[in-house]
Amino acid sequence: MRTTTPTSADTGRLRHWLRRELPPLLLMIALLVLARSSFANHYQVPSGSMLPALAPGDRVVVDMSAYGLRVPFTAIELLGRGRPAPGDVVVFKSPVDGTRLIKRVVAVGGQAVALVDGRLYVDGRPLTLAGDMSTERIGTRLVELDLADGGGPDIAPGKIPEGMVLVLGDHRGASADGRYFGLVPEQAFYGKALGVYWRRGQGPVWKSL
Repeated sequence: MRTTTPTSADTGRLRHWLRRELPPLLLMIALLVLARSSFANHYQVPSGSMLPALAPGDRVVVDMSAYGLRVPFTAIELLGRGRPAPGDVVVFKSPVDGTRLIKRVVAVGGQAVALVDGRLYVDGRPLTLAGDMSTERIGTRLVELDLADGGGPDIAPGKIPEGMVLVLGDHRGASADGRYFGLVPEQAFYGKALGVYWRRGQGPVWKSL
């Protein structure tokens, strides 16, 4: 078997390639990582806690800059943008074990909230629509609830401290949410879910959230 030994010309070409081509390639990779961690990403829904809005296996587009531009992989904010608002579907780190979760913001700092039989009361007013006990107006959104498994644990009346957020699943009787792990700091949110772009059994779709 005959082997070849790299010549000085081969070594020179390699060095030339490394000097000329490698820096732009590394820069492109860095920009892609920055864009994914700071601007847009995707998330695959692991459970049915957000039914009927989100089904297990749904793939969701997430705006990573919705609540401010941050240094990638940190909570250091470079540029403020918006704050979580009632009705937003958000991706965040579980206060219990660090798992990424997706839930809905139902109340923010300064609001008084209670939950009875799976239905919300904010500032003393029920959010369910008149004549439709399975739909709530949360912020500017009409949210359809899944109460097939009941409403889950109630929440005693109380006021949300500034800078904190209460998140719940739309499938109230089958969601491990703020009733179990408590309130979530605003800084803990990775981003805002914009819509479903892939649904199991259907393929490409677009469903705004």
